[in-house]
Amino acid sequence: MAGSSYIKLVPNSRQQDISLEDLKELFHYYKEITGKTGKQLGWGYENAAFPYEIKQQTDSNGQWFYLKGTEDRYAYILIGVGKEKHDEGSFQSYIQVTLPDESTYGDKGKANEFSKFLAKKLEGELHLFNGRIMYYYKRK
Repeated sequence: MAGSSYIKLVPNSRQQDISLEDLKELFHYYKEITGKTGKQLGWGYENAAFPYEIKQQTDSNGQWFYLKGTEDRYAYILIGVGKEKHDEGSFQSYIQVTLPDESTYGDKGKANEFSKFLAKKLEGELHLFNGRIMYYYKRK
């Protein structure tokens, strides 16, 4: 089940740089909006939409954290930030969503859902697990 997807922050994205704290805030926002949806529907949708706890280890150097599943169908999703250098000397920030070997098909579905949410919110370029690319930024 191992694999990675990437959300690249391109020049047309809402922001050019992202930190782990920014990502955590986006996940808290995701939980908040799914909670409001659940309230309208009359059931605990936020628990089904985000069946994870956000955990960070001390040796992560501020580069990654993981989502630990709170239900049997979910195990782990790793989420990290980084920068890649281009030939012309500029840097491009990205978010990496990784499924470790212990991940389940439920994790893969949620990882795709979270990746699309983050890419849409940040107006980035999403490189999916299957190699396809989705563009969420305004192209000229």
